[in-house]
Amino acid sequence: MESDEILENNNDPSEGGEAPDLGTPGDGEEPYAEEEWIGEKWGDEDEIEIDVLEETDAPQFVDNGNETVSDGKNRLMWAKADSFKEFGYGITWFEAWDYCEELNDKKFAGFDDWRLPGFDESKTLFSFIKSNEDKNGAEIHIDDLFEPGGGDNTWTYEEKPDFQQYAMKFSYITGNEKWDHKDNEYSYVRAVRDEVEVGEWEPEWRKDSKKLAG
Repeated sequence: MESDEILENNNDPSEGGEAPDLGTPGDGEEPYAEEEWIGEKWGDEDEIEIDVLEETDAPQFVDNGNETVSDGKNRLMWAKADSFKEFGYGITWFEAWDYCEELNDKKFAGFDDWRLPGFDESKTLFSFIKSNEDKNGAEIHIDDLFEPGGGDNTWTYEEKPDFQQYAMKFSYITGNEKWDHKDNEYSYVRAVRDEVEVGEWEPEWRKDSKKLAG
């Protein structure tokens, strides 16, 4: 009887005996209790970093090799050079429209839908982390894929409400817009067109049906 009591005491941890074997994970028994992790799961941070890299690695602007630059993010195509290359001086708002019409008449880069940009479109070219230079060697903040030595602003098609003699210009030095008289000759234009693939908005059968309807 005394020997049985000694064995029981030796198995009791409170009496200095050996602790019972609770088993290890995978042997069919419950593992030791562990402190619960509160927070993000391991690996979440790495996945987020990979996603960000995938987004930022894709270039926004691509040189098409035909004197144009495409903006894949905003589905726009820009003339690589602005109107200063053509004329060597500033132009009025009305001359800016004439310039775009000249590009259309000669089907510049194969297209005849060149136009003045809007304010939002002009702004897509601007970024303080981009650096190029204008005709005076001053820094302008557009991608270096565009031809250097142009003007530091562009006319837009935006007209001032109730004051039709004024149109909006966008500065590539400051990133700000400005209403200026349409006859101002110290301005330039960067021609743009919408770059939308036909298959995305109008299938071929639709074009054929239009011909039949006409």
